[in-house]
Amino acid sequence: MTDKIAIKQDVVTKAIKTRHYIHAHPELSGQEFETTKLITKKLLELGITPLDLPLVTGVVADIGDSNKGPTIALRADMDALPIVEATDLLYASETLGVMHACGHDFHTSSLLAAAEVLKKHEDNLKGRIRFVFQPAEETNHGARELIKAGTLKDVAAIIGFHNKPDLPVGTIGFKNEALMAAVDQFAVRIIGTGTHAAAPQNGKDPIVTASQIVANAQAIISRYIAPTDSAVLSVTHIQGGNTWNVIPSDVFFEGTIRTFDETVRQKVKQLFADTISHTTALYGQSFEIEWIPGTPALYNDTDLGVIVKDVVSDFAKYQETGLTLGGEDFANYVHLIPGFFVFIGTGTPFEWHNPEFTVNDAAFPYAIAYYVNTSLRLLRHFN
Repeated sequence: MTDKIAIKQDVVTKAIKTRHYIHAHPELSGQEFETTKLITKKLLELGITPLDLPLVTGVVADIGDSNKGPTIALRADMDALPIVEATDLLYASETLGVMHACGHDFHTSSLLAAAEVLKKHEDNLKGRIRFVFQPAEETNHGARELIKAGTLKDVAAIIGFHNKPDLPVGTIGFKNEALMAAVDQFAVRIIGTGTHAAAPQNGKDPIVTASQIVANAQAIISRYIAPTDSAVLSVTHIQGGNTWNVIPSDVFFEGTIRTFDETVRQKVKQLFADTISHTTALYGQSFEIEWIPGTPALYNDTDLGVIVKDVVSDFAKYQETGLTLGGEDFANYVHLIPGFFVFIGTGTPFEWHNPEFTVNDAAFPYAIAYYVNTSLRLLRHFN
């Protein structure tokens, strides 16, 4: 069969309707129960039976025949964010405080549309295609849960994408090798001795200690990491005390470290831990630090890149994209098998995670074509 399938308007129209429904009914990471039911229902209507995997939420389903060739996986995430929507869309979120502010409704609807298209050509597939509807991307748990459940078994390669508001519709952002950063999250508690604000000498002020740590930690990036090595250390939340005349006994702060190189990653983490340890010791205080597991850096496979670039150039404008220090748990898949991840331009004014974030539905033909035609080409490549 041909590697090029045109995406018909009726498929796009149904995808738009599906996205609008999912957008109006968002669910948080790990709580995508109704979204899971909806995806399952639509797949069954297409004659596609989901695999029986030990998953609480999320759906994995196959079409084709592994006896004819390799298995190629297509992945879309499906969770929403704890954000109060501030758009005036007719299909705005009906769940107060929960919003599809990262476009995962667009990703899920695109993959459902691709499943519809590819199912019609199932008899001619040169192998098997696996549809992966992944939960909990925003909390960095979903990919690991699906991997543990066996989603990557016998998979030769995996592809995915994310919408990109600052790219015009009709543009696909593309980059070989490093694309998105490794994500490390930290939570720190500085433990001092509380006292009256007028008698600081009788206590051990954790606010001063925490302030020193936050300020000094910035020198880790500027003075210990080469300017050519991308890295960020951000403290994003700090909390201590609850009134004006009491020095508290402890201070809490948390944040994130973003890197691309594993050696740099470990160096920044160690220097940050040393900064905390040495500063608290200087002020006679103690500390607790928790590292919350994040994603590795996302590195696209260069061999797949040649194929993907050739495929997308047939139906979209190809644009080289730069590194982004955002994280993406698709990286967990490509840490184990070859994979490729692109950005689909949606040409909208607000960035991910903004209460006014939107997706331009005109981007659907490009997203669906990416899934469909790239998967067909990869089947031929690995056959």
